[in-house]
Amino acid sequence: MDVSSLTVIDLLKTYGAVLDELRRREIVRSTNNPVSDLAEHLFCTAYPSWMRENNSASGHDAVDPTGLRYQIKARRLHRNNGSRQLSAIRNLPNDPFDFLAGVLFDETFGIRRAAIIPLAVVKERAKHVEHTNSWRFLLREEIWADPGVLDVTERIRKAATSL
Repeated sequence: MDVSSLTVIDLLKTYGAVLDELRRREIVRSTNNPVSDLAEHLFCTAYPSWMRENNSASGHDAVDPTGLRYQIKARRLHRNNGSRQLSAIRNLPNDPFDFLAGVLFDETFGIRRAAIIPLAVVKERAKHVEHTNSWRFLLREEIWADPGVLDVTERIRKAATSL
């Protein structure tokens, strides 16, 4: 199969279909990759002044010109798993970021919702998981109503159209 002429979105849709088939065949259990890298790309496209950190940066993925740090998290919602739990947050008591930039993708990698969430809101809602010494954060609908949360859904959708 020659995929070199496909658009990025067509590649992602194909990847999603492949994951679904691998799951049906019980080869994989997860339906959640490559959402993290895609989310970072979309946020840094939507906010071109953000500088994306390298993979070794601890606790944040991007920094804006004023020095504010952004941890970028995402989740692909799927008919087999509608969980809104983002990947583990580490060192939360040490303020590893200033804002969490979160996006929910639908099954075909479309943008369902996106938000920029202040650290204080994350700390208030996150739950400590002793087993992994990390914090669990669910990107639930009510987050968008919290004080200081910025709904950036349309801005992230616009960034996605540039792919």
